[in-house]
Amino acid sequence: MAGLHGIRAVLAAGHYTEIGTAAFELAESHGLPFFVSQHGALTPFAPPLPRAAHLLAWSELDGEFWTSGRADVTVSVTGSQLLWGASPGLDTGSERPSGPTAASGPLTYLGQGHAAEISRARLARAALSTCREHGAVYRPHPSERDVTSRAVLAAYARAGVVVDTRGVPLAELAAPIVSVFSTGVLEAAARGRDAWVDFPRPPTWLGEFWERYAMHRLGTLPTPPPEQPAQEPARHIATIVADSAS
Repeated sequence: MAGLHGIRAVLAAGHYTEIGTAAFELAESHGLPFFVSQHGALTPFAPPLPRAAHLLAWSELDGEFWTSGRADVTVSVTGSQLLWGASPGLDTGSERPSGPTAASGPLTYLGQGHAAEISRARLARAALSTCREHGAVYRPHPSERDVTSRAVLAAYARAGVVVDTRGVPLAELAAPIVSVFSTGVLEAAARGRDAWVDFPRPPTWLGEFWERYAMHRLGTLPTPPPEQPAQEPARHIATIVADSAS
């Protein structure tokens, strides 16, 4: 590629997107180390790591999960910049209630109708059940804009569920939240807000996911704030990549 002389390392979120594929091909063609920075919570449906990649993982558990059965990849645990940025302090969550309080506002359900890991029908039934049982407000994911999603949202409204379409950023929501497996649960917990997960008869992989990220089910104590590394993840990643290129 023209104008790319002097490159000594390549960093991407993977090689499963068009830009990621181009980045990996660049690393391969020039014999450069290829770093993959974990950008979200991992399910068993996550694309495999590219060959000979160096994973920059959120945690040891995530590193072990994504590299399971692979001898050609390496791992460094850096933590998550997303969760680092969301963390305001040292709230352990030990004194927080097992359900939303009146002072904190109504429970907000973070929609995941766009998710491919679970059928849309099951996700819709689960959301409707939780919202009706707990008086929760449904907050659609930004991707819930197609015809089917709009029909589902209309059905929620007819069933008496309040649908919040204001598009308020998660960081600005003061309400307690619940979801199925949204990273937003961890973000809210990192900010010291009450957050839970909920899904009837969860598949085995989902239960394991909740356990790996210490996400707590609705009706129990809120999800604790994720553990944070000693060094800011972005700085740690920059150091690792720079050292490999020196």
